[in-house]
Amino acid sequence: MNNTDKIIKEIKEFHTDIEAWFRGKEDQESLYRKLLSGFDSDFKMVNGHHNTVTLAAFSEWLPGAFGQFPDRSIVLENIEVQTTESHGMATYIEIQTTGSTLTKRKSSAVFIINEDKALWLHLIEKWI
Repeated sequence: MNNTDKIIKEIKEFHTDIEAWFRGKEDQESLYRKLLSGFDSDFKMVNGHHNTVTLAAFSEWLPGAFGQFPDRSIVLENIEVQTTESHGMATYIEIQTTGSTLTKRKSSAVFIINEDKALWLHLIEKWI
């Protein structure tokens, strides 16, 4: 699998898994481990509210969100990826629908590429 494919696979799998997390439809412990396994230990995110979230803060936030949105769906659009031998950058649109509420964000993510997969290193989300 080439580096572009690794990044696209990671983005799609993460969003499938976080949707399942929000819905509370999977085994919480194994899904928690799977979600966090995709991140580099130095991961940081700047969310749509301009707050910086570390991997530690994200992992502490996750349990409180489990099963809180049983009808939430997540759709991805316009995934674009650029890669080098050891890094990659992706941009995409994420659309979350919960009941009648729809939110959209444009995301830019930097990944570290290892032999097996792409690991999230940095993510910036902007509300659109």
